[in-house]
Amino acid sequence: MEFFTSTAPEMTLGVKLLEVLYMFMGLIAIYVGIKNARDKENPAPYGTAIFWCSLGIVLAFGRWFPPLVSGIIVIVMTLPAITKKVKVGKIHAPSAEHMQKMSDKIGAKIFIPAISMGLFAIIFALATDLGALVGVGFGVIVSVILLMFFSSENKPTVFLNDSERLLSQVGPLSMLPMLLASLGAIFTAAGVGDVVSKIVGKFIPEGNVNVGIIVFALGMVLFTMVMGNAFAAITVMTVGIGAPFVLAYGANPVIIGMIALTCGYCGTLMTPMAANFNVVPVAMLDMKDRFGVIKNQIIPAILILIFQIGYMIMFK
Repeated sequence: MEFFTSTAPEMTLGVKLLEVLYMFMGLIAIYVGIKNARDKENPAPYGTAIFWCSLGIVLAFGRWFPPLVSGIIVIVMTLPAITKKVKVGKIHAPSAEHMQKMSDKIGAKIFIPAISMGLFAIIFALATDLGALVGVGFGVIVSVILLMFFSSENKPTVFLNDSERLLSQVGPLSMLPMLLASLGAIFTAAGVGDVVSKIVGKFIPEGNVNVGIIVFALGMVLFTMVMGNAFAAITVMTVGIGAPFVLAYGANPVIIGMIALTCGYCGTLMTPMAANFNVVPVAMLDMKDRFGVIKNQIIPAILILIFQIGYMIMFK
């Protein structure tokens, strides 16, 4: 309780509420593990349980663990995934007839809960000091309440079991965005940005901001394709290229930073490392072509990238 009652400046209400959300997510992950451990139809119940319970423990209680303990739990969590012992058990999905019935009953109102999550994220980010992530969590709560109003069948157990079904279907890939974001922080702390700066400095003419912008944008794309996450790439690329070869010569940091990040998103569209965008849909839709999503996104990504580079050069 000391964390939640602390009056330290860094322990803001937003930080405390975000920790509560992490605790809820962790408890859901633990539920997924326990449910799969008891599932006789799961071909690897214990490996699946170890993975999800380990993840849930770190999410829910990791703040209060020493770093070494959290690291050991993460390593334990990865072992079932590496040995392919994280499987999907019995899926209790609604029938096609039931889904059609609910579709006819609710209609286009089904989009309101989804929109509310993004809407509250924006409201909380702009109008409060709590942060967008807390806004997303609040939006989820509002969405649950709305769905319960839409149908009396939507009881708390429905949301809990559907969360379990989605997480089980996605499997260990659900961890990839978090691991890649952490990897970006590790690369920055290890000085990868400084190494990139020394290498790139041999090719960019001194003071040529336009060339610096092009290299910065392309670096964001390539590094995001490797990392799978533009947020992981932006810190390394800004330290290595953006700051010394673009911002140092007077370019607008708001425009450059914002557009460079979206250049990274172009890389997201073209890499299987961005699992939540390009691999998870393939698995959930049972697509025959593993790279089908990426193939359909390459041309739009390149066109958007060209436009963004031109935008940065024009308005730098």
